[in-house]
Amino acid sequence: MEDKLHQFFSENNFDLNEPNAGHLERFERKLNYPKQKKNSWKWLSVAASVVLVLGFWLGSNHQKRQLDLADVSPKMEEVQNYFVSTINQEIKTLESNRNLETETIIENALEELEELEDNYKVFIKDLNKNGKQRRVISAMIKNYQRRLDILERTLDQIDKLKNLNNIQNEIYI
Repeated sequence: MEDKLHQFFSENNFDLNEPNAGHLERFERKLNYPKQKKNSWKWLSVAASVVLVLGFWLGSNHQKRQLDLADVSPKMEEVQNYFVSTINQEIKTLESNRNLETETIIENALEELEELEDNYKVFIKDLNKNGKQRRVISAMIKNYQRRLDILERTLDQIDKLKNLNNIQNEIYI
């Protein structure tokens, strides 16, 4: 091992010269008086962050909250919760009956529901614009009832189609 180390030092030409005069003093001076860095970027980034946070806070405070049927009264909240949960349950039932034979029936029903949802959004705007008027509240409730009617009618059509298929299958057997 000692031979390899001796060989390494003899093959490589290392700088063995002394440093220039005053080198140690310059080095110590640089250690004692570090160069001052510019902190303008740090301050600029902090200021930008503060401006962003302030902007988001002001934007969220000035944004109007949209009224919905549930905001009219506790009774209307109960009505809305009933309709929404029933409609969601009916849609799940509808989707569970989806197959090639029922695809067009279900798609037509979903398109009608989307149209009623768009109408409901207009009612929400009307409620926010004109306040809690009975005609708007009544229209919102009727909108929910129409959605349920569409879903029930569609499920009836699917049941009739299934029954018709079952009868045809029994005849062929």
